Amino acid sequence: MTHSDPSHAVRLYGTEELPAQERLASAGPLSVLFDGANLRDIRMHGEEVIRAVSFVVRDKDWATLIPEIVGLVVEEDDDRFRITYRAGVASKGETFEYEVAIEGDAAGVLTYSARGNSPTGLLTNRTGFVVLHPIEGVSGAPATITHTNGQRVATGFPVEIDPVQPMMDLREISHRTPGGLEVSCLMEGDAFEMEDQRNWTDASYKTYVRPLALPWPYRIEPGDVIGQKITLTVKGSPKAPSRGAGGPVVLTLGEAEGTIPSLGIGLQPEDASAALRHVETLHQLGVAHVICHHDPRRGHDAETLARQVEAAVALGAHPWLEAVVEHIDDAGAAAEIDALGKVVAKLHHRFTTVLVSPAPDLKCTLPGSVWPLAPAPAKLYAATRAAFSASRIGGGMFSFFTELNRKRPPTEAIDLVTFTTAAIFHAGDDRSLMETLECLPHIARTVPAIARGLPYSVGPSAIGLRDNPYGAAPVANPGNIRQAVNFNDPRQRGIMGAAWNLGYFAAFAEGGAEAIALGGAVGPFGVISAPMPFPQPWFEGKGELYPVWHIARGLAKLKGCPIRSLRSSVAGAVRGIAAVTEKGTELWLCNPSPNTLEVRFPEGFTTAAILDASSFVAASRQPDLLDRLTPVETQTLSLDSYAVVRALRQI
Repeated sequence: MTHSDPSHAVRLYGTEELPAQERLASAGPLSVLFDGANLRDIRMHGEEVIRAVSFVVRDKDWATLIPEIVGLVVEEDDDRFRITYRAGVASKGETFEYEVAIEGDAAGVLTYSARGNSPTGLLTNRTGFVVLHPIEGVSGAPATITHTNGQRVATGFPVEIDPVQPMMDLREISHRTPGGLEVSCLMEGDAFEMEDQRNWTDASYKTYVRPLALPWPYRIEPGDVIGQKITLTVKGSPKAPSRGAGGPVVLTLGEAEGTIPSLGIGLQPEDASAALRHVETLHQLGVAHVICHHDPRRGHDAETLARQVEAAVALGAHPWLEAVVEHIDDAGAAAEIDALGKVVAKLHHRFTTVLVSPAPDLKCTLPGSVWPLAPAPAKLYAATRAAFSASRIGGGMFSFFTELNRKRPPTEAIDLVTFTTAAIFHAGDDRSLMETLECLPHIARTVPAIARGLPYSVGPSAIGLRDNPYGAAPVANPGNIRQAVNFNDPRQRGIMGAAWNLGYFAAFAEGGAEAIALGGAVGPFGVISAPMPFPQPWFEGKGELYPVWHIARGLAKLKGCPIRSLRSSVAGAVRGIAAVTEKGTELWLCNPSPNTLEVRFPEGFTTAAILDASSFVAASRQPDLLDRLTPVETQTLSLDSYAVVRALRQI
């Protein structure tokens, strides 16, 4: 291991790239956060009215191009502010240049206009504005929309996650906030429509430019001018202050509700050998299952399967099979699955659970489009049951929840429903990443309508994307930066990654998942360092532990323990879970923000261990770091950026 101390940025984020700087701009009761390219956390009288407004340029694979900003000017006084700048993006020799003007006033009017062109021509899936409405207190709320022809229609924001666009052909959306403010959002320059972005774990309803029914990617030719404008108007005063009144966040425990699900990890064939080299360390994780991915299109065969099963068994876990079926006709798929069953029968250990998916379903099919040819689901599952008669059969999607929501499996033919998620498909910044934790309970409340009484499993899921259902591949990210659609995202290796994984597991555990798989053993989604073809600052690839190791190990031990409901005095200020063990009540909690947070624990929690930037180096060397509980002198603890705490109230 290197002798130099890791920087604070590497400890928190796994990269030397610093977080985007957020600047507060205000005009009387109106306030926004400006991060150099986006407006976020738009508030009036302290209440959030719009989550974000952004002008984005997305390439043909839906990756968001990062703008270079020049000529930034910010003017601000008591009752108004104005922000102007020029920006440009570049991708594979093509460029787009634009000018931005943002103005806000104390009367509650905010405008954001952009005008630009492409000197070279640009192939893009979307270029223009997106507006994000928050979900808490807005889900299920009434709204009035104005279509592009001027017609006004009463509607509402969906409660269950909508698989298709809930609002289309939009010029304006008006709604009332939970605090009683009247908010209108006028969108000019093109037709807009809304998608329920909770499908991708984003904590928002997203209204975007250019309907998806139009061809994409499309080309902006040299000489074409793109001009658009968003106008937000907010009226009224909120019924009550929406921000906390200061002081610590207070936690309370409720009654027992459900049990802690089993925790597993994923395993790609190319990572099996590295996992076996570190098997003594990985065995200490105590994971319940290992999901072995198998895709014949990638050259996976009997040898790679045997190696994956060997690794899973060496870890003391049940092997699960995640099998992609290449043939698209019923007969060919049945023969392929039968042959796979015969290969598996020759292995020394069977797969306790077998998940199958047709290869075409690994790519998205947009609403209104014709699904590609694929085996009939009922016949596919019947063939799988015949080939793996001693295994539990699962169906769903190996891609995102979005695809499961749009193509729901015949539940009478399977034993459980499965899906995965990734946290950075639409946005790669830290704020958006941690906001995804807010969305997960909404997914958990929607799944029962799909599973229809069956249990459901989640994962392998991670911050980054193991595949890209909407493009050729995830972004390779050799520069080790924050960006949407990353394959290897640096935050997986930092304290922030540990906090996110804890929040992820907690949300789906409380949401009734039977099993949850987090990332992998090694590699871009792993828990320990191994030699990889991408940067791993400070880590040398010799089995050092990432902070997320301690989350996976600690939560795996809680399998089957009763869950105690956990509430905080400030919604979303903390994320975590409480469980009843033979020693007492165990509490796992994280601070999901970069700011220091004071947290008051319920009475009786007398010992604790903390994982944060200061313990990062020790955490990389000590597998049992969070087993080492020490007495605490007060019920109020100070949690640093993204810190994780394990606390115990003994019987």
